Amino acid sequence: MIDLYYWPTPNGHKITMFLEEAAVEYKIVPVNIGKGEQFQPDFLKNGPNNRMPVIVDNKPADGGAPIPVFESGAILEYLGDKTGQFLPKETRARFEVLQWCYWQMGGLGPMAGQNHHFNQYAPEKLPYAMKRYTDETARLYAVLNKRLADREFIAGAYSIADMLSYPWIVPHTRQQQNLDDFPHVKRWFDAIRARPATVRAYEHSSISKGAPPITSEEQRKIMFGQNAATVR
Repeated sequence: MIDLYYWPTPNGHKITMFLEEAAVEYKIVPVNIGKGEQFQPDFLKNGPNNRMPVIVDNKPADGGAPIPVFESGAILEYLGDKTGQFLPKETRARFEVLQWCYWQMGGLGPMAGQNHHFNQYAPEKLPYAMKRYTDETARLYAVLNKRLADREFIAGAYSIADMLSYPWIVPHTRQQQNLDDFPHVKRWFDAIRARPATVRAYEHSSISKGAPPITSEEQRKIMFGQNAATVR
């Protein structure tokens, strides 16, 4: 049994996509990030970076104590190794997948996240920041589009690289991106969206039904007003 500390954000969806694809038994533990539940002591024991998702593997392969893992890329690498699915063991194929995982973790996710922040949530409109992150998001879409020109999925076979990237393409309209400009990405996106496991994974979005949007000053402070004192 995997305990998944989750809220329906792009990073949260990555993990439910894998768990559904791999048919792993799991239990969702909601972490309402708009209420600041990611800063609660019980959560921080396993997620020291004040961010979800986090998993706790209650039945690790070594038979020892439960293993907590934070950071979505590390979680999918762990689950890939644990299940033997969606992450090859052979060195060449493995690093074909992993390099694109790190591309997402270091590029697509952070840049699209800043795009969301400055275009959707910032209390004042900063044209330079908005253009900077919209343009960089477009550049990364173009990199992915070029990669997908001659293959069905990012690393050939469907893998954790696809699961990491797909949820950050879902909000493409919020990122001021038109998938018609990236036809290979659009074909890839539509194929993943149609997978039954993806459909099941996104059904968990209902967990946030009724949660208010991040518009109040209090919620902005929780989501975007943290500093070193938060950790201390």
